[in-house]
Amino acid sequence: MPIITTPQEFNVGDLFVDLTEFAGASLFLKCEGFNFAGSIKIKAATEMVAAAERRGELGPGSTLVESSSGNLGVALSLVAAGRGYGFVCVTDSRCTLGARQLMQTLGARVQVITEPHPERGLLGARIARVEQLCARNGYVWLNQYANPGNWQAHYRTTGPEIAGGFPDADVVFIGAGTTGTLMGCARYLREHRPGVRVVAVDSVGSVTFGTPAAPRMIPGLGTGVRPPLLDMSFVDDVVHVAEADTVRTCRLLAGRGFVFGGSTGTVVSGALSWFGEHRRDRGATAVAIAPDLGDRYLDTVYHDQWAADLYGEEVLRPEAPHHGLRLGS
Repeated sequence: MPIITTPQEFNVGDLFVDLTEFAGASLFLKCEGFNFAGSIKIKAATEMVAAAERRGELGPGSTLVESSSGNLGVALSLVAAGRGYGFVCVTDSRCTLGARQLMQTLGARVQVITEPHPERGLLGARIARVEQLCARNGYVWLNQYANPGNWQAHYRTTGPEIAGGFPDADVVFIGAGTTGTLMGCARYLREHRPGVRVVAVDSVGSVTFGTPAAPRMIPGLGTGVRPPLLDMSFVDDVVHVAEADTVRTCRLLAGRGFVFGGSTGTVVSGALSWFGEHRRDRGATAVAIAPDLGDRYLDTVYHDQWAADLYGEEVLRPEAPHHGLRLGS
């Protein structure tokens, strides 16, 4: 019987969903949302705070500051509350209402940026605001975009969990945001399971892998500034997913009782697309990482009017995937 003293001590690391029937391929979904933060970001938040404490950067009276589209902000709110720190999350209008309310419930202050930076978009504007705040004494920016603790958390936990659960895995699909999860898992697998193919999944409109910037409405994966953590030498393939396909996939999974977040819908859609283009590999065993659950997306991805206004009414009536073919045209 597990007994914990702080919320970040609890995290289910060995839960996988068999999506073989759904995908038409041997696909297993690693569920990372079963913890008090509700997403995989609890791992990075815990690691980055602990490292800052070891370096002496955090102490009594410190206030954490971070730019986040939602999930890391929630995770840092939880860790800050447990460690006795203040926390200011700088986000933008794409952050879901549920995430903002949860951060505030945990004692965080939330600042919402509405005007994008002229060259670096909303993310650039968020970072500029973080830098302004950190000019004050006692404010500490963990900087998830460049902090090695971000990827080290997954090198220590997520990568070994995948290798332990599926020692014969052939392909691993990992969503790319800050690329902390991607880099940590990819580094571990390269060292300990060198035969595994690492496929990064990104959103259309993200600039991470050199594609043009375009508006994105679903928070989580993708970025408007190339992440400093990214090292392409650890990535074998990249798949880009349109947000309409993300919505379709989330709703198809919900029809089977699995209500996942937008990041998870993107990763699963990317896996379906990859298998559709690599038909010879359909006998491969694949693992995809599900970063979050769907409760914070009820007013967006799962809201009929929101989805129809942005992507058309056809996303409200998604068709089941056939033998691993991608959902979109």
